[in-house]
Amino acid sequence: MLKQHLQLKLSQKLSPQQIQLMKLIQLPIQSFEQQILREIEENPALASGKEETEAQDEFGENEADGGEVIEAEDIDIDAYLSDDEIPEYRLRAQNYSADDENKQIPYAGGISFHQDLMRQLDTFTFSDEEYRIAAFLVGSIDSSGYIRRAIIDIVDDLAFTENIFTDEKQVRHILDSVQQLDPPGVGALDLRDCLLLQLKRKPTTPAVAQAIKLLEDQFDAFTKKHFTKIKARLKIDDEELKACMEEIAKLNPKPGAAHSSDTKINAQIIPDFSIQLVDGQLSLSLNGRNTPELHVSSEYKNMLSGYKEAKEKNKEQQKAVQFIKQKLDAARWFIDAIKQRQHTLYETMNTIMAFQQEYFLTGDEQQLKPMILKDIADRIGMDISTVSRVANSKYVDTPYGTKLVKWYFSEGITNADGEDISTIEVKKALGEIIDAEDKSNPLTDEELMKLMNKKGYPIARRTVAKYREMIGAPVARLRKEL
Repeated sequence: MLKQHLQLKLSQKLSPQQIQLMKLIQLPIQSFEQQILREIEENPALASGKEETEAQDEFGENEADGGEVIEAEDIDIDAYLSDDEIPEYRLRAQNYSADDENKQIPYAGGISFHQDLMRQLDTFTFSDEEYRIAAFLVGSIDSSGYIRRAIIDIVDDLAFTENIFTDEKQVRHILDSVQQLDPPGVGALDLRDCLLLQLKRKPTTPAVAQAIKLLEDQFDAFTKKHFTKIKARLKIDDEELKACMEEIAKLNPKPGAAHSSDTKINAQIIPDFSIQLVDGQLSLSLNGRNTPELHVSSEYKNMLSGYKEAKEKNKEQQKAVQFIKQKLDAARWFIDAIKQRQHTLYETMNTIMAFQQEYFLTGDEQQLKPMILKDIADRIGMDISTVSRVANSKYVDTPYGTKLVKWYFSEGITNADGEDISTIEVKKALGEIIDAEDKSNPLTDEELMKLMNKKGYPIARRTVAKYREMIGAPVARLRKEL
């Protein structure tokens, strides 16, 4: 049975322009510059660089919204041709002058980690099939230098993807050759394999020989730092164990990491903000030196002028002027969106800088106040999601290093004096206690809790465990050293 009824419903939908604005706010500086270049390519009414005349075109209000049909007769062309004022964005400072130091970092060149391995592979003598297997193994090495797949799985992959039918024995034989490549330890199947490969390429000494035996026979006890068991099973004393551990400590658990940075050669962090301390005062600036000046294409201005002067206006001309107006509206909105993005970014970071003024003046992390997204959103009158977009994707260059804006946000706790302190300060205090502990007898979480409480940080043992993990400190047993 069909029924008809009326229903009133209030809903809020974001326009495509609002969605695009949020995306612009979220973009870091490099992606933002790329987006501007794409927009210039896609919209012929949007041009970059200096204009030929002193005054910049100010083209009227956006009269069309979405897919609304526009009649050419309804278009106020004069609004698009106005030359009577210079927009604010043309007068905005560029945050740098001609005599400023050029801080741009040139891109470096070089070969990638895998290219280096393949170049070394060419020095071996292989048959065609063996070379293809070796190349496949090199291609399976990750950025840390490991092959994280079982040999039997590699055999299957060779059959399905390379049409090479082989067995585990042959793959293992060729892997032995791959593991002779530099840096030592590359091509290992696991950590134990990696460390052993490096030790076996060292000159043979009693300490190296004992270290090899330790890893081969007592690797599980080694990872858990059961030193008493290791000494009993290997029948060695404290000095011999210490010599073994010193040899192992010299090894690189990620042999590919030193070279793998070459594969990310263009992935430098370019800060979106810069905070400088000048004569005891904080100065904030946006990084905008690579953002081109945008304006409306003079060619499109001339097109509209020609349409206005034409006595007869046929349908083709009306369609053309509708197309031109849509492009002008899009260009105007994009320029306004950039202005709003820059304003939002500046207001957000400026409010953060004011909130954390004591820290930015001194660089002392103990001066960091507890700060959550809502604190900043309330002060600038924006939504929390907008502040989140700025904090999660932007970097700020300060006298104390370049950090993600998100780093300055933290929850807070109340110390013994009743003051609100940032969890960043608590974690720093915990790290200092762990760094100063006796490594031969590390402090348990219970003992850490008691010391933190004495320092005026009333936190529970489980909170100590959480903060310890956040600063990358393992449990007491794994922090033990000889």
